[in-house]
Amino acid sequence: MVRKFEQLPLVFEHEPQTGRDDLLVSERLKAAVSIIDSWPRWPSPVVILAGPVGSGKSHLAAIWRENSAAVAIHPAAGSNAAEVAASSPVLFEDADREGFDDRALFHVINSVRENGTSLLITSRLWPMSWPVELPDLRSRLKAATVVEIGEPDDELLAQVLVKLLADRQLAVDDRLIGYIVARMERSLESAQTIVERLDHLALARGTRINRALALEVLNALGKPREID
Repeated sequence: MVRKFEQLPLVFEHEPQTGRDDLLVSERLKAAVSIIDSWPRWPSPVVILAGPVGSGKSHLAAIWRENSAAVAIHPAAGSNAAEVAASSPVLFEDADREGFDDRALFHVINSVRENGTSLLITSRLWPMSWPVELPDLRSRLKAATVVEIGEPDDELLAQVLVKLLADRQLAVDDRLIGYIVARMERSLESAQTIVERLDHLALARGTRINRALALEVLNALGKPREID
């Protein structure tokens, strides 16, 4: 509900910045960044990035797709994913959520191996947790390079909040950044949502972003994280 004295601002789209220079590298991301930067000199033709929602997988996948000119695929039954993989690097995002056909993914991996291309897969879960029934596919997945991305730490979340705010020409006191980080959900996706809502409310009310506004946004997104 919009308060009577609030004026709705014009809505400007703020596209997420997904370039290499926009990536904030923390300890938890170093291994994943290293594997993305080292392409095409990968230890295996198939690399899997595994990490929770909002951990940075999509950003890394976007960087790799731009650098490698990869084609996005979905290995479903009847798809031409294996044919595409024969002539181009391919990207399969959110494998655990999108689902796939065992044989289709098996043929994609075989195509990549036989033709010297590359396959990057992103997932919230390790591949051994995927509901794979085809033994040959499970064997192929065991041979893939799996890189785990952990939850962002407080330092990275603070850096991300500052960067997202700066992208919108907004400056916030370091103490307020710390206040938000201590109470927010630990994900980059949550940081994006918080900044969007803070910007919207501050514009609507013609006010600066302050602790009261931050707490209102945190409460609206769910119970703020408890402080030890």
